[in-house]
Amino acid sequence: MDYVGIDIGSTASKVVARGKNELHFTLPTGWNSKETAMVIEDRLREAGVDVRSDATKTIATGYGRVAVDFADYVVTEITCHARGGIEFAGKDCAIIDVGGQDTKVILVRQGMVQDFLMNDKCSAGTGKFLEIMANRLGITLQELFNIASQGDVLPISSLCTVFAESEIISYIGEGRKREDIAAGVVDSVAAKVAQMSLRRELPEKIMLTGGLSESTYFAKILSDKIGRKVENTSHGRYAGALGAAILAEEKSKRRAKKNEH
Repeated sequence: MDYVGIDIGSTASKVVARGKNELHFTLPTGWNSKETAMVIEDRLREAGVDVRSDATKTIATGYGRVAVDFADYVVTEITCHARGGIEFAGKDCAIIDVGGQDTKVILVRQGMVQDFLMNDKCSAGTGKFLEIMANRLGITLQELFNIASQGDVLPISSLCTVFAESEIISYIGEGRKREDIAAGVVDSVAAKVAQMSLRRELPEKIMLTGGLSESTYFAKILSDKIGRKVENTSHGRYAGALGAAILAEEKSKRRAKKNEH
């Protein structure tokens, strides 16, 4: 059997396959989630995974989950990210997922979601904000982190992306150093994510997932803001897809056991 998890986010889509075939990949979501799902199906088939076969069970999650018409189950992001986060943490934890359009803080106790917080009303504390500001500075997201680590923080006081962008334009006009502006941008997002996270009592283990989890620099700044170590992993962006694949396997085996009786 193959068990597939597909996490179609607003910016990137992540895929994890477990079982007979083990693989993972990511691709841009683009403007049409249905087309993205078709591309994912083709790529999986090329790798030997037929999602239309009875020998494959698939769970779709994320912003575009309803567009995956070949999925056996559709499961919420919170549930899938929690399951993937447990796999990374190895025990109960808090999962901070900074995505393209939203930021989630998920508290997991005894293997179950106990509570969660979500910012999906404003982009100021998300990856989208960093992307917009990197574009304004004429650099990539990775370059933003690289130069931010060499700069001194310039304060960005606006809570709104539009006004914050105006502040950055003013800094550029004043001839401020690009690394100092970049440091201010990253600091601003980390402060908003930390503020949201500290609205709940956090457990000992805190995991950073989502696209920003690949940045050790962002994890360090976030740790400083929270006052506790926030762990990151190079595969953190796959938390939702991994959780979905694990849940597909668990659901499939439970159903098979039920049918035996």
